[in-house]
Amino acid sequence: MHILLKLLFWLSILYINMASSSSLSSDTKQQGFVCGIEDKEQNSVHENVLQKHAAFFDVNKDGLIYPWETFRAMREIGSGVLLSTAAAVFINVGLSQSTRPGKFPSLLFPIEVKNIQLGKHGSDSGAYDSEGRFVESKFEEIFMKHAHTHPNALTRDELDELIKANREPKDIKGRIGGCVEWKILYKLAKDKNGLLQKETVRGVYDGTLFEVLKNEHAKRRSSS
Repeated sequence: MHILLKLLFWLSILYINMASSSSLSSDTKQQGFVCGIEDKEQNSVHENVLQKHAAFFDVNKDGLIYPWETFRAMREIGSGVLLSTAAAVFINVGLSQSTRPGKFPSLLFPIEVKNIQLGKHGSDSGAYDSEGRFVESKFEEIFMKHAHTHPNALTRDELDELIKANREPKDIKGRIGGCVEWKILYKLAKDKNGLLQKETVRGVYDGTLFEVLKNEHAKRRSSS
């Protein structure tokens, strides 16, 4: 499992260095991701937003995410074939059994969206609680502690500070997972000034950013 983690880490770093064309347009960033995934249920303070985050990868909306769906979703937000393949292996192998408690392991490595909170890794910001609910205070804490230059945005150095601060002892899986997630997010969604805006980060936690990235990638492909 550590080999797969390391593979994804280095492939992701390679992708970050080469994927500059995948950045969001400035117009979309200024909108603050208001138009994201349609919520079919009434919003609630107890809503499992982690499920909404994962639902983007459930392409056929049957409650299960298979590796080929993860691959397709990654491609739709602009990831290359190599990273999308590694992500599909890493995500599904890593989360399948933990989201299917009491069930016999499946070689198809499905992830159950309804149990996605069971796959939550360590060394994170704590913006999701153990039930997959959004914790506003922990989200705000990210910027209170690390946004030194601008109150509602993170620079690259401040993001590195955040990643280091989140590290837990002997948590290799969580450290790599957290680092990869934040680094790719920064490359894909930083603005023209190199800042990762607060509302952009919020869009990751509630799942709306993925839909925006998908639309941006589709526009680039149609115009090329």
